[in-house]
Amino acid sequence: MGQDKKTPINIDGTQYQFEDLSQEQQTMVNHCLDLDRKINSAQFNLDQLNVGKNAFMSLLKQSLEANPVIETVEPTPVEPSTPSA
Repeated sequence: MGQDKKTPINIDGTQYQFEDLSQEQQTMVNHCLDLDRKINSAQFNLDQLNVGKNAFMSLLKQSLEANPVIETVEPTPVEPSTPSA
């Protein structure tokens, strides 16, 4: 007859069969797998955000080079305060 197919999983170098784990252990494995997917998705989104930010910064720099701001502001010296008697 047909063989029961088991799903091997590797945890810290030790191989287990998913179906041989307790229900609680299977739930923890599923949580770990789901968290891995979420971490990968978040990293993907972060990569997109960083590329977008870099693109806008590049556009801003190009715009500033094409239309430089001529105005400069000199720092105002700060006089030390003297205590009142």
